[in-house]
Amino acid sequence: MKTLILFSTRDGQTREIASSIASELKELGVESDVINLHRSGEIQWHNYERVVIGASIRYGHFHASVDKFVKQHQAALGHIPSAFFSVNLVARKPEKRSPQTNSYTRKFLLSSPWKPDLCAVFAGALRYPRYGWLDRLMIRLIMKMTGGETDTSKEVVYTDWQQVTRFAHEIAHLTAK
Repeated sequence: MKTLILFSTRDGQTREIASSIASELKELGVESDVINLHRSGEIQWHNYERVVIGASIRYGHFHASVDKFVKQHQAALGHIPSAFFSVNLVARKPEKRSPQTNSYTRKFLLSSPWKPDLCAVFAGALRYPRYGWLDRLMIRLIMKMTGGETDTSKEVVYTDWQQVTRFAHEIAHLTAK
């Protein structure tokens, strides 16, 4: 049996984290499928022994399709061991890197009908050169207000890859409910 890893990304960092989790699981002898949640189609839940969903934050919100997916597949998610991870720039600060201290993740988990068995919060990446002019301007303003990087010629990856590896090991040990 496999692990299903679904991701919702805006600039690609959540996809990179999902792929890193899959690579780590493979080293532990656990096969997985990594699929963009926005292109997931009909999921054959019986092919998977656990599911992981990762989603990024932009301007304080997850993509609307994440909430829609969870509500649509609530029954299946409730019967399979599951994990959730969020990716956001607020988590570049270590004290904002847990589900309890990251307001976006906490709000999602409190309002969601899905209650994952595991949850993590990872710092994302700041990719100024890849943003359109409006996003570059807005994100730079937010970074200035929160003490972050404001040099728009830079790309900065804040993700703690050791934290991602630890989370993958926890996922590998999720067992049937």
